Amino acid sequence: MQTNFSLAQLADPAMAASEKILRTCVHCGFCTATCPTYLLLGDELDSPRGRIYLIKDMLEGGKAASAEVVRHVDRCLSCLSCMTTCPSGVHYMHLVDHARTHIERTFRRSADDRLLRAVLAFVLPYPNRFRLALYAARLGSPFRGLVVRLPRVGNQLAAMLDLAPGRLPGRNPTDRPGTFAPPARTEAPRRRVALLRGCAQSVLRPDFNEAAIRLLNRHGVEVVHAAEGCCGALTHHMGKEHSAHAHAKQAIDAWTREIERGGLDAILVTASGCGTTIKDYGFMFRDDPAYAEKAARVSALAKDVTEYVAALGLMEPVVETDLVVAYHSACSMQHGQGIRTEPKALLKRAGFTVKDVPEGHICCGSAGTYNILQPEIAGRLRARKVANIERMRPDLIATGNIGCATQIGKGTAIPILHTVELLDWATGGPRPEALERMGRAPALQAAE
Repeated sequence: MQTNFSLAQLADPAMAASEKILRTCVHCGFCTATCPTYLLLGDELDSPRGRIYLIKDMLEGGKAASAEVVRHVDRCLSCLSCMTTCPSGVHYMHLVDHARTHIERTFRRSADDRLLRAVLAFVLPYPNRFRLALYAARLGSPFRGLVVRLPRVGNQLAAMLDLAPGRLPGRNPTDRPGTFAPPARTEAPRRRVALLRGCAQSVLRPDFNEAAIRLLNRHGVEVVHAAEGCCGALTHHMGKEHSAHAHAKQAIDAWTREIERGGLDAILVTASGCGTTIKDYGFMFRDDPAYAEKAARVSALAKDVTEYVAALGLMEPVVETDLVVAYHSACSMQHGQGIRTEPKALLKRAGFTVKDVPEGHICCGSAGTYNILQPEIAGRLRARKVANIERMRPDLIATGNIGCATQIGKGTAIPILHTVELLDWATGGPRPEALERMGRAPALQAAE
Protein backbone atom coordinates (compact mmCIF):
# COMPACT_ATOMS: atom_id res chain seq x y z
CA MET A 1 0.00 0.00 0.00
CA GLN A 2 1.39 3.39 -0.98
CA THR A 3 1.65 5.90 1.85
CA ASN A 4 2.30 9.66 1.99
CA PHE A 5 3.31 10.43 5.54
CA SER A 6 5.45 13.51 6.10
CA LEU A 7 8.92 13.32 7.63
CA ALA A 8 7.58 15.15 10.66
CA GLN A 9 4.89 12.51 11.11
CA LEU A 10 7.40 9.66 10.76
CA ALA A 11 9.52 11.20 13.50
CA ASP A 12 6.89 9.81 15.87
CA PRO A 13 7.88 6.15 16.54
CA ALA A 14 4.24 5.02 16.77
CA MET A 15 3.41 6.65 13.45
CA ALA A 16 6.52 5.20 11.82
CA ALA A 17 5.55 1.71 13.00
CA SER A 18 2.01 2.11 11.65
CA GLU A 19 3.29 3.44 8.32
CA LYS A 20 5.46 0.34 7.97
CA ILE A 21 2.44 -1.89 8.66
CA LEU A 22 0.30 -0.01 6.14
CA ARG A 23 2.92 -0.43 3.42
CA THR A 24 2.84 -4.20 4.00
CA CYS A 25 -0.84 -4.49 3.02
CA VAL A 26 -1.44 -5.47 -0.62
CA HIS A 27 -5.27 -5.07 -0.62
CA CYS A 28 -5.76 -8.81 -1.32
CA GLY A 29 -8.86 -9.12 0.86
CA PHE A 30 -8.05 -12.58 2.21
CA CYS A 31 -8.72 -11.13 5.67
CA THR A 32 -12.38 -10.56 4.87
CA ALA A 33 -13.00 -14.31 4.69
CA THR A 34 -12.10 -14.85 8.35
CA CYS A 35 -13.24 -11.59 9.97
CA PRO A 36 -16.18 -12.19 12.35
CA THR A 37 -17.70 -8.72 11.96
CA TYR A 38 -17.53 -8.81 8.17
CA LEU A 39 -19.06 -12.28 8.30
CA LEU A 40 -22.01 -10.97 10.33
CA LEU A 41 -22.45 -7.45 8.95
CA GLY A 42 -21.22 -7.74 5.35
CA ASP A 43 -19.81 -4.20 5.41
CA GLU A 44 -16.36 -3.73 3.86
CA LEU A 45 -15.60 -1.09 6.51
CA ASP A 46 -16.20 -3.76 9.15
CA SER A 47 -13.44 -5.91 7.68
CA PRO A 48 -9.72 -5.56 8.43
CA ARG A 49 -9.05 -4.21 4.94
CA GLY A 50 -11.78 -1.61 5.31
CA ARG A 51 -10.54 -0.55 8.74
CA ILE A 52 -7.00 -0.30 7.38
CA TYR A 53 -8.22 2.19 4.75
CA LEU A 54 -10.00 4.22 7.43
CA ILE A 55 -7.00 4.18 9.77
CA LYS A 56 -4.61 5.11 6.95
CA ASP A 57 -6.73 8.10 5.96
CA MET A 58 -7.00 9.22 9.58
CA LEU A 59 -3.32 8.88 10.50
CA GLU A 60 -1.86 10.00 7.19
CA GLY A 61 -4.05 13.08 7.08
CA GLY A 62 -3.27 14.00 10.66
CA LYS A 63 -6.99 14.04 11.37
CA ALA A 64 -8.93 13.69 14.56
CA ALA A 65 -10.95 10.49 14.60
CA SER A 66 -14.37 10.82 12.99
CA ALA A 67 -17.57 9.20 14.18
CA GLU A 68 -17.40 6.81 11.20
CA VAL A 69 -13.86 5.67 12.03
CA VAL A 70 -14.78 5.22 15.68
CA ARG A 71 -17.88 3.18 14.84
CA HIS A 72 -16.01 0.69 12.68
CA VAL A 73 -12.87 0.45 14.84
CA ASP A 74 -15.03 -0.03 17.94
CA ARG A 75 -16.69 -2.97 16.19
CA CYS A 76 -13.31 -4.69 15.74
CA LEU A 77 -12.86 -7.55 18.22
CA SER A 78 -9.06 -7.57 17.92
CA CYS A 79 -9.47 -11.32 17.48
CA LEU A 80 -6.50 -11.21 15.04
CA SER A 81 -7.92 -13.92 12.81
CA CYS A 82 -6.93 -11.63 9.96
CA MET A 83 -3.27 -11.90 10.99
CA THR A 84 -3.41 -15.68 10.76
CA THR A 85 -4.97 -15.41 7.30
CA CYS A 86 -2.87 -12.57 5.86
CA PRO A 87 -0.29 -13.81 3.31
CA SER A 88 1.66 -10.53 3.54
CA GLY A 89 2.25 -10.54 7.29
CA VAL A 90 0.36 -7.32 8.05
CA HIS A 91 0.66 -6.73 11.82
CA TYR A 92 -2.93 -5.58 12.23
CA MET A 93 -2.76 -5.79 16.04
CA HIS A 94 -0.22 -2.98 16.36
CA LEU A 95 -2.08 -0.87 13.79
CA VAL A 96 -5.50 -1.11 15.43
CA ASP A 97 -3.94 -0.56 18.87
CA HIS A 98 -2.42 2.68 17.56
CA ALA A 99 -5.75 3.67 16.06
CA ARG A 100 -7.52 3.14 19.38
CA THR A 101 -4.98 5.30 21.19
CA HIS A 102 -5.47 8.01 18.55
CA ILE A 103 -9.24 7.76 18.95
CA GLU A 104 -8.96 8.07 22.72
CA ARG A 105 -6.86 11.23 22.32
CA THR A 106 -8.78 12.98 19.55
CA PHE A 107 -12.44 11.90 19.67
CA ARG A 108 -14.94 13.06 22.25
CA ARG A 109 -17.41 10.27 22.90
CA SER A 110 -20.89 10.84 24.26
CA ALA A 111 -21.10 11.40 28.00
CA ASP A 112 -22.71 8.02 28.68
CA ASP A 113 -20.07 6.19 26.60
CA ARG A 114 -17.25 8.02 28.38
CA LEU A 115 -18.75 7.18 31.76
CA LEU A 116 -19.20 3.49 30.93
CA ARG A 117 -15.63 3.15 29.67
CA ALA A 118 -14.30 5.03 32.69
CA VAL A 119 -16.18 2.69 35.03
CA LEU A 120 -14.81 -0.40 33.25
CA ALA A 121 -11.26 0.95 33.46
CA PHE A 122 -11.75 1.85 37.13
CA VAL A 123 -13.25 -1.49 38.18
CA LEU A 124 -12.10 -4.44 36.06
CA PRO A 125 -8.32 -4.28 36.60
CA TYR A 126 -8.74 -4.21 40.39
CA PRO A 127 -9.94 -7.48 41.99
CA ASN A 128 -11.46 -5.93 45.14
CA ARG A 129 -13.39 -3.33 43.16
CA PHE A 130 -14.48 -5.98 40.67
CA ARG A 131 -15.71 -8.24 43.43
CA LEU A 132 -17.81 -5.42 44.90
CA ALA A 133 -19.19 -4.65 41.44
CA LEU A 134 -20.26 -8.27 40.98
CA TYR A 135 -22.09 -8.21 44.31
CA ALA A 136 -23.84 -5.04 43.15
CA ALA A 137 -24.73 -6.74 39.85
CA ARG A 138 -26.40 -9.56 41.76
CA LEU A 139 -28.50 -7.02 43.63
CA GLY A 140 -29.35 -5.28 40.36
CA SER A 141 -30.21 -8.37 38.33
CA PRO A 142 -33.92 -8.39 39.32
CA PHE A 143 -34.20 -4.96 37.69
CA ARG A 144 -32.70 -6.02 34.37
CA GLY A 145 -35.99 -5.38 32.56
CA LEU A 146 -35.87 -1.75 33.60
CA VAL A 147 -32.15 -1.37 32.97
CA VAL A 148 -32.33 -2.59 29.38
CA ARG A 149 -34.88 0.15 28.57
CA LEU A 150 -32.49 2.94 29.51
CA PRO A 151 -31.61 5.09 26.47
CA ARG A 152 -28.25 4.50 24.73
CA VAL A 153 -26.56 2.44 27.48
CA GLY A 154 -29.38 0.06 28.44
CA ASN A 155 -28.12 -2.88 26.37
CA GLN A 156 -24.58 -2.44 27.66
CA LEU A 157 -25.63 -2.27 31.30
CA ALA A 158 -27.88 -5.29 30.79
CA ALA A 159 -24.92 -7.16 29.27
CA MET A 160 -22.90 -6.41 32.41
CA LEU A 161 -25.68 -7.88 34.55
CA ASP A 162 -25.98 -10.93 32.28
CA LEU A 163 -22.25 -11.69 32.47
CA ALA A 164 -22.13 -11.56 36.26
CA PRO A 165 -22.01 -15.08 37.77
CA GLY A 166 -24.95 -16.32 39.78
CA ARG A 167 -22.55 -17.52 42.47
CA LEU A 168 -19.27 -15.80 43.22
CA PRO A 169 -16.38 -18.05 44.32
CA GLY A 170 -14.88 -17.37 47.71
CA ARG A 171 -11.39 -16.04 48.10
CA ASN A 172 -8.83 -18.70 47.25
CA PRO A 173 -5.89 -19.35 49.60
CA THR A 174 -3.50 -19.45 46.65
CA ASP A 175 -4.64 -16.04 45.37
CA ARG A 176 -1.93 -14.09 47.17
CA PRO A 177 1.68 -13.10 46.63
CA GLY A 178 3.94 -15.91 47.73
CA THR A 179 5.86 -19.01 46.75
CA PHE A 180 4.34 -22.44 46.22
CA ALA A 181 6.98 -25.13 46.36
CA PRO A 182 6.79 -28.71 45.06
CA PRO A 183 6.50 -31.57 47.55
CA ALA A 184 9.64 -32.00 49.66
CA ARG A 185 12.42 -33.69 47.75
CA THR A 186 16.04 -34.46 48.36
CA GLU A 187 17.05 -32.17 45.51
CA ALA A 188 16.11 -28.51 44.97
CA PRO A 189 13.20 -27.71 42.66
CA ARG A 190 14.19 -28.18 39.05
CA ARG A 191 12.51 -25.02 37.82
CA ARG A 192 11.11 -21.74 39.13
CA VAL A 193 8.35 -19.81 37.38
CA ALA A 194 6.14 -16.81 38.06
CA LEU A 195 2.41 -17.24 37.49
CA LEU A 196 0.25 -14.22 36.64
CA ARG A 197 -2.49 -13.89 39.25
CA GLY A 198 -4.57 -11.71 36.98
CA CYS A 199 -7.42 -9.36 37.84
CA ALA A 200 -10.83 -10.50 36.60
CA GLN A 201 -9.86 -14.18 36.54
CA SER A 202 -8.69 -14.13 40.14
CA VAL A 203 -12.22 -13.12 41.14
CA LEU A 204 -14.31 -15.13 38.68
CA ARG A 205 -12.30 -18.37 38.53
CA PRO A 206 -9.47 -18.56 41.10
CA ASP A 207 -9.56 -22.33 40.65
CA PHE A 208 -7.79 -21.93 37.29
CA ASN A 209 -4.54 -20.79 38.90
CA GLU A 210 -5.01 -23.17 41.83
CA ALA A 211 -5.07 -26.08 39.37
CA ALA A 212 -2.04 -24.67 37.54
CA ILE A 213 -0.06 -24.48 40.79
CA ARG A 214 -0.88 -28.09 41.67
CA LEU A 215 0.00 -29.28 38.18
CA LEU A 216 3.30 -27.42 38.09
CA ASN A 217 4.26 -28.46 41.63
CA ARG A 218 3.54 -32.07 40.71
CA HIS A 219 6.06 -31.69 37.91
CA GLY A 220 8.70 -30.32 40.26
CA VAL A 221 8.21 -26.65 39.43
CA GLU A 222 8.30 -23.95 42.09
CA VAL A 223 5.61 -21.33 41.46
CA VAL A 224 5.82 -17.68 42.50
CA HIS A 225 2.91 -15.27 42.70
CA ALA A 226 4.43 -11.80 42.48
CA ALA A 227 2.57 -8.60 43.35
CA GLU A 228 2.15 -7.72 39.68
CA GLY A 229 -1.52 -6.70 39.50
CA CYS A 230 -3.31 -6.30 36.16
CA CYS A 231 -1.22 -6.84 33.03
CA GLY A 232 -2.81 -3.82 31.31
CA ALA A 233 -4.62 -5.71 28.54
CA LEU A 234 -8.14 -4.53 29.40
CA THR A 235 -7.39 -0.80 29.24
CA HIS A 236 -4.86 -1.26 26.42
CA HIS A 237 -7.61 -2.46 24.10
CA MET A 238 -9.76 0.52 25.02
CA GLY A 239 -7.01 2.85 23.83
CA LYS A 240 -6.22 4.05 27.36
CA GLU A 241 -2.48 4.00 26.85
CA HIS A 242 -1.48 5.76 30.06
CA SER A 243 -3.46 3.38 32.25
CA ALA A 244 -2.33 0.30 30.32
CA HIS A 245 1.33 1.27 30.50
CA ALA A 246 1.07 2.01 34.23
CA HIS A 247 -0.33 -1.48 34.86
CA ALA A 248 2.26 -3.06 32.59
CA LYS A 249 5.13 -1.25 34.31
CA GLN A 250 3.94 -2.48 37.69
CA ALA A 251 3.93 -6.05 36.37
CA ILE A 252 7.34 -5.65 34.73
CA ASP A 253 8.83 -4.29 37.96
CA ALA A 254 7.33 -7.11 40.04
CA TRP A 255 8.65 -9.82 37.75
CA THR A 256 12.03 -8.11 37.42
CA ARG A 257 12.40 -8.28 41.20
CA GLU A 258 11.68 -12.01 41.08
CA ILE A 259 14.18 -12.49 38.27
CA GLU A 260 16.83 -10.70 40.29
CA ARG A 261 15.89 -12.45 43.54
CA GLY A 262 15.97 -16.07 42.44
CA GLY A 263 15.78 -16.23 38.66
CA LEU A 264 12.79 -17.30 36.60
CA ASP A 265 12.64 -19.99 33.95
CA ALA A 266 9.38 -18.55 32.64
CA ILE A 267 6.50 -16.19 33.38
CA LEU A 268 3.35 -18.27 32.94
CA VAL A 269 -0.15 -17.10 32.09
CA THR A 270 -3.44 -18.99 32.37
CA ALA A 271 -5.46 -16.28 30.57
CA SER A 272 -4.40 -16.19 26.92
CA GLY A 273 -5.75 -12.66 26.44
CA CYS A 274 -3.26 -11.48 29.04
CA GLY A 275 -0.53 -13.62 27.53
CA THR A 276 -0.82 -11.95 24.14
CA THR A 277 -0.34 -8.53 25.72
CA ILE A 278 2.53 -9.57 27.99
CA LYS A 279 4.36 -11.12 25.05
CA ASP A 280 4.03 -7.72 23.36
CA TYR A 281 5.58 -5.70 26.21
CA GLY A 282 8.86 -5.55 24.31
CA PHE A 283 7.13 -3.71 21.47
CA MET A 284 5.04 -1.52 23.78
CA PHE A 285 8.11 -0.19 25.60
CA ARG A 286 10.64 -0.34 22.75
CA ASP A 287 11.28 3.42 22.94
CA ASP A 288 11.21 3.75 26.73
CA PRO A 289 14.84 3.97 27.94
CA ALA A 290 13.86 2.96 31.48
CA TYR A 291 11.76 -0.06 30.50
CA ALA A 292 12.81 -1.26 27.02
CA GLU A 293 15.30 -3.84 28.26
CA LYS A 294 13.20 -5.02 31.21
CA ALA A 295 10.07 -5.28 29.06
CA ALA A 296 11.86 -7.28 26.37
CA ARG A 297 13.18 -9.68 29.02
CA VAL A 298 9.69 -10.20 30.46
CA SER A 299 8.21 -10.76 26.99
CA ALA A 300 10.89 -13.33 26.21
CA LEU A 301 10.05 -15.26 29.38
CA ALA A 302 6.26 -15.13 28.94
CA LYS A 303 4.52 -18.40 28.03
CA ASP A 304 1.04 -19.79 28.15
CA VAL A 305 0.82 -22.50 30.80
CA THR A 306 0.04 -25.19 28.19
CA GLU A 307 2.97 -24.03 26.07
CA TYR A 308 5.26 -24.51 29.08
CA VAL A 309 3.82 -27.87 30.19
CA ALA A 310 4.03 -29.22 26.65
CA ALA A 311 7.76 -28.42 26.57
CA LEU A 312 8.18 -29.79 30.08
CA GLY A 313 6.50 -33.08 29.22
CA LEU A 314 3.21 -34.06 30.86
CA MET A 315 3.48 -36.98 33.28
CA GLU A 316 1.44 -40.14 32.74
CA PRO A 317 -2.26 -39.75 33.65
CA VAL A 318 -3.52 -41.54 36.74
CA VAL A 319 -7.22 -41.60 35.80
CA GLU A 320 -9.04 -43.15 32.88
CA THR A 321 -11.93 -41.32 31.27
CA ASP A 322 -14.32 -41.62 28.37
CA LEU A 323 -15.03 -37.87 28.32
CA VAL A 324 -15.27 -36.12 24.96
CA VAL A 325 -13.83 -32.61 25.05
CA ALA A 326 -14.64 -29.84 22.58
CA TYR A 327 -11.53 -27.69 22.56
CA HIS A 328 -12.25 -24.00 22.05
CA SER A 329 -9.05 -22.22 21.06
CA ALA A 330 -9.28 -18.61 22.21
CA CYS A 331 -8.45 -16.07 19.52
CA SER A 332 -5.67 -14.70 21.71
CA MET A 333 -4.25 -18.23 21.89
CA GLN A 334 -4.39 -19.32 18.25
CA HIS A 335 -4.13 -15.96 16.47
CA GLY A 336 -2.41 -13.76 19.04
CA GLN A 337 0.21 -16.25 20.21
CA GLY A 338 0.17 -18.88 17.48
CA ILE A 339 -0.44 -21.70 19.98
CA ARG A 340 -2.65 -24.22 18.19
CA THR A 341 -1.55 -27.81 18.79
CA GLU A 342 -0.07 -27.90 22.31
CA PRO A 343 -3.31 -27.72 24.36
CA LYS A 344 -5.03 -30.39 22.27
CA ALA A 345 -1.98 -32.65 22.37
CA LEU A 346 -1.83 -32.35 26.16
CA LEU A 347 -5.52 -33.19 26.54
CA LYS A 348 -5.14 -36.23 24.32
CA ARG A 349 -2.10 -37.39 26.29
CA ALA A 350 -4.17 -36.98 29.46
CA GLY A 351 -6.68 -39.46 28.04
CA PHE A 352 -9.48 -37.25 26.70
CA THR A 353 -11.09 -37.55 23.30
CA VAL A 354 -10.60 -34.12 21.78
CA LYS A 355 -12.75 -32.62 19.04
CA ASP A 356 -12.11 -29.42 17.12
CA VAL A 357 -14.98 -26.94 17.07
CA PRO A 358 -16.31 -26.12 13.57
CA GLU A 359 -15.44 -22.55 12.57
CA GLY A 360 -12.88 -22.63 15.33
CA HIS A 361 -11.14 -19.56 13.92
CA ILE A 362 -14.23 -17.39 14.50
CA CYS A 363 -14.37 -15.42 17.77
CA CYS A 364 -16.90 -16.25 20.50
CA GLY A 365 -17.54 -12.54 21.06
CA SER A 366 -15.81 -12.08 24.41
CA ALA A 367 -12.72 -10.05 23.43
CA GLY A 368 -11.99 -8.29 26.72
CA THR A 369 -14.73 -5.72 27.26
CA TYR A 370 -16.25 -6.21 23.80
CA ASN A 371 -19.18 -8.27 25.06
CA ILE A 372 -20.15 -5.30 27.24
CA LEU A 373 -19.42 -2.49 24.79
CA GLN A 374 -20.83 -4.28 21.71
CA PRO A 375 -23.39 -6.68 23.22
CA GLU A 376 -25.50 -7.24 20.09
CA ILE A 377 -22.60 -8.41 17.91
CA ALA A 378 -21.08 -10.35 20.81
CA GLY A 379 -24.40 -12.10 21.41
CA ARG A 380 -24.66 -13.19 17.77
CA LEU A 381 -21.13 -14.52 17.84
CA ARG A 382 -21.77 -16.43 21.06
CA ALA A 383 -24.91 -18.03 19.61
CA ARG A 384 -22.94 -19.09 16.53
CA LYS A 385 -20.10 -20.51 18.65
CA VAL A 386 -22.42 -22.36 21.01
CA ALA A 387 -24.37 -23.86 18.11
CA ASN A 388 -21.14 -25.17 16.59
CA ILE A 389 -20.05 -26.65 19.92
CA GLU A 390 -23.38 -28.26 20.79
CA ARG A 391 -23.58 -29.82 17.32
CA MET A 392 -20.61 -31.97 18.34
CA ARG A 393 -22.38 -33.24 21.48
CA PRO A 394 -19.30 -33.10 23.71
CA ASP A 395 -19.30 -33.91 27.43
CA LEU A 396 -17.46 -30.71 28.22
CA ILE A 397 -15.64 -27.73 26.73
CA ALA A 398 -12.01 -26.84 27.38
CA THR A 399 -10.47 -23.44 26.79
CA GLY A 400 -7.51 -21.37 27.94
CA ASN A 401 -9.04 -17.97 28.51
CA ILE A 402 -11.34 -16.64 31.24
CA GLY A 403 -13.16 -14.33 28.83
CA CYS A 404 -14.13 -17.19 26.56
CA ALA A 405 -15.12 -19.39 29.50
CA THR A 406 -17.45 -16.67 30.79
CA GLN A 407 -18.89 -15.76 27.39
CA ILE A 408 -19.53 -19.30 26.15
CA GLY A 409 -20.61 -20.51 29.59
CA LYS A 410 -23.50 -18.02 29.53
CA GLY A 411 -24.85 -19.65 26.39
CA THR A 412 -24.75 -23.37 27.11
CA ALA A 413 -25.29 -25.90 29.88
CA ILE A 414 -22.25 -27.90 28.81
CA PRO A 415 -19.56 -27.57 31.51
CA ILE A 416 -16.66 -25.37 30.44
CA LEU A 417 -13.28 -25.76 32.11
CA HIS A 418 -9.77 -24.47 31.73
CA THR A 419 -7.45 -26.90 29.99
CA VAL A 420 -5.15 -26.85 33.01
CA GLU A 421 -7.98 -28.05 35.29
CA LEU A 422 -8.35 -31.19 33.22
CA LEU A 423 -4.60 -31.78 33.07
CA ASP A 424 -4.36 -31.36 36.84
CA TRP A 425 -7.19 -33.81 37.46
CA ALA A 426 -5.83 -36.38 35.02
CA THR A 427 -2.41 -36.36 36.69
CA GLY A 428 -3.60 -36.66 40.28
CA GLY A 429 -5.45 -33.48 41.23
CA PRO A 430 -9.03 -33.22 42.50
CA ARG A 431 -11.92 -33.67 40.17
CA PRO A 432 -13.07 -30.23 38.96
CA GLU A 433 -16.28 -28.96 40.52
CA ALA A 434 -17.83 -28.45 37.08
CA LEU A 435 -17.60 -32.20 36.44
CA GLU A 436 -19.37 -32.94 39.69
CA ARG A 437 -22.38 -31.07 38.33
CA MET A 438 -22.51 -33.00 35.05
CA GLY A 439 -25.83 -34.56 34.17
CA ARG A 440 -24.41 -38.01 33.53
CA ALA A 441 -21.79 -39.96 35.43
CA PRO A 442 -18.80 -40.53 33.13
CA ALA A 443 -16.89 -43.78 33.28
CA LEU A 444 -14.00 -42.85 35.54
CA GLN A 445 -11.72 -45.09 37.47
CA ALA A 446 -8.30 -44.87 38.99
CA ALA A 447 -5.61 -46.31 36.79
CA GLU A 448 -4.01 -49.44 38.02
